[in-house]
Amino acid sequence: MANGKLSQIQQAKYYNKNINMKLTRPYLIIAIALLFFSCKTTQVAINTTTQLSTFEKLASIKNVVSIEKKEAVSHFDQNYEIWFEQPIDHNDLSKGTFKQRVFLGFEDISKPVIVELKGYGIGSERAGELANHYQANQLSIEHRYFNDSRPKNINWNTLTIENAAKDQAIIINAIKNTIYPDAKFVTTGISKGCQTTMAHRKYFPNSVDASVCYVGPLNYQREDPRVYSFLKNVGTKADRDKITAFQKLCFENRSALLELMKNVAKEKDMSWEFGVEKAIDYTILEYSFAFWQWGTPINSIPASNASIDAIYKHLIDVVGYGFFEDKSVASLQPYFWAALTEQGIYGYETAPFNDYLNTTEIYKFDWAFPEGITKAYNPKPMQDIKYFLDTTAEDMLFIYGEYDSWSATAVELTEDASKREVFKFVFPKGSHTTRIKSFNPETKQKIYSIIDSWLTE
Repeated sequence: MANGKLSQIQQAKYYNKNINMKLTRPYLIIAIALLFFSCKTTQVAINTTTQLSTFEKLASIKNVVSIEKKEAVSHFDQNYEIWFEQPIDHNDLSKGTFKQRVFLGFEDISKPVIVELKGYGIGSERAGELANHYQANQLSIEHRYFNDSRPKNINWNTLTIENAAKDQAIIINAIKNTIYPDAKFVTTGISKGCQTTMAHRKYFPNSVDASVCYVGPLNYQREDPRVYSFLKNVGTKADRDKITAFQKLCFENRSALLELMKNVAKEKDMSWEFGVEKAIDYTILEYSFAFWQWGTPINSIPASNASIDAIYKHLIDVVGYGFFEDKSVASLQPYFWAALTEQGIYGYETAPFNDYLNTTEIYKFDWAFPEGITKAYNPKPMQDIKYFLDTTAEDMLFIYGEYDSWSATAVELTEDASKREVFKFVFPKGSHTTRIKSFNPETKQKIYSIIDSWLTE
């Protein structure tokens, strides 16, 4: 007898056998009824004690290796940091595993789940625009190989669009099946996260119910030439001329600006793969792209007689140090690898500044490869995404800013896209910070009406 205890049925048999009690039919019926009631009560108690909490359900997922309940943020009732164990290469499991970080802002199992597919690391656990609008649950998935979501030693060839999409599919399916089997799921992402969202839908078109993508490029070449054409036509001619004039002003004062950069590098312990002299050139060349990307006010550009300090300050305010400096490049290494091998980037036209650089060659990002490894650009993944969007994609919505430099390679929709409920909205003169809230009330209502229909159908 397990645990030295008899089951209720065994107890009844034992009682009848040893007392030699002969039950008449009425007494038998009563005894059976009492026994049934007792068993039923015990079963209810068992069911009650086996109802799992959200924490316990998450912990039960087979490839969850760590989970911590964090302080609640935004409107979420609960907030969890979860680590999934994932294959380094989904096509070759012998390569081992790595741990991938996820945040779940839990609100209610009956509400939608907004899945934020990060193109980088997770910067915040707070509700994004969609989760906040719908007071919904939010699942944030850190992209493989960013922050701490990486193996100890990275095999860069395993950082592919396909592997990342499979990471996300595993996590989404696990959370859906375990916590939200009846909820609507909507993926969303910003910039590289938009690229990530497009790729996930291409590989797993039925994994979620809909997608909302913000300001994401769809590049067809490693240095996509559409960027150069865009920068020659964006805004007004007067504005473009003023931007070019400032870049030339910087090159004319290059020696003085270089000395300032050297001083700052010494103070802040900064260095560059290609050296500080090349760093000032790249910074000046990046200026026009960054200017339009972030919506810099045209009247903030210093006059031609401005001091060197004012010129340098404005240049760095717009461009910053975070794209070229060694420590920044190290943290962005997964971005550069993806951009240079599959997702595309851009280069810098030098012809307008030939008098200063003595070249008309495109300045590229080859220096941003991890040390000791390079790889040819493969255009097929982005072409496959384009084909998917052009032919079979459904229930997707794209948001762009008209003046954002990354709109140079924005998704272009086919004539029949609306029949598949694929839509695109462009905010006039908008930058890379464009969101649904940027639009006027009428357009904003139209956008949310589309998303509403996906959540209710």
